[in-house]
Amino acid sequence: MTRMNMLMASAAVAAMTATIASADSSEPIVIPTHNWSSQIVMSHIVGQIFETAGNSVEYVSTDSQAVYESIRLGDVALGVEVWEGAYGASFDAAVAKGGLHSVGEHDAVTREDWWYPMWTKEACPGLPDWEALNDCAAIFATPETGDKGRLLGGPVDWLKHDQERVDALGMDFVVINAGSAAALWASLAAAERTQEPIVIFNWTPNFAEAVWPGEFVEFPAWETGCDTDPAIGPNPDATFDCGNPADGYLKKAAWDGMEGKWPTAYAVLTNVSFTNPQIAEMARLVDIDGMEPEDAAAHWLDQNADVWSGWTD
Repeated sequence: MTRMNMLMASAAVAAMTATIASADSSEPIVIPTHNWSSQIVMSHIVGQIFETAGNSVEYVSTDSQAVYESIRLGDVALGVEVWEGAYGASFDAAVAKGGLHSVGEHDAVTREDWWYPMWTKEACPGLPDWEALNDCAAIFATPETGDKGRLLGGPVDWLKHDQERVDALGMDFVVINAGSAAALWASLAAAERTQEPIVIFNWTPNFAEAVWPGEFVEFPAWETGCDTDPAIGPNPDATFDCGNPADGYLKKAAWDGMEGKWPTAYAVLTNVSFTNPQIAEMARLVDIDGMEPEDAAAHWLDQNADVWSGWTD
């Protein structure tokens, strides 16, 4: 069965085809993709629903921070994964300028922070406390970090402010940024083979939590303003002396002109909502099963018609 045949098998969307095709613009809906698997698959899931219903869709690889300016200007139409910890500040700044808005939150609850697999805890039993981690810094040292521990961070454009945290808390760590999410998983898999202690940037929802059981490092609790006001947090002379939000949102964003130009597609977007297990499954299809994102999206839609058919009502 072809991808289109699988999608057309849904009576709910097929019934909407004529309505959306006549109601929405003939111009393509431009959807941005970033550099992690769940976001790419989710973008294709939403895009394929739009396509099956009569719209045309284009995908464009876009910087995950600059994308909110692109949405604000109407260069792309929407964003499907606005993570509070990574992109909340960029999103809020763009909203303040005008031109885009939130289209609601997913059911998923997010967390993004330093993380380690459970075999690491055997070598540093004081974990998950951050001070215990710092006391164990030497076991994470690599040739490129000398006698300091290595934190394998995410790609630079994720702007996680890991180095600012290291400085603010006086940690004996060096931040080394991975080039991609795939590089994080490759390093984690390599460490597993030898049970080498490792601490990386990780997030949930994510397939990795099912493959490699582990825990997030517990830093001083996030307080609003700890990333901007030195007076908030344990170090009165520094910002980012805190962890990331432990129960962050996952929002959807839309260009202010989307509703007028693609009204029915916009209505579908407002209904879209994924859970943690669903998003983890999207990542697994690509990162573990080796599917191409567009095929993973078609597979997910075929297997979850009962979930998404209600979004098209």
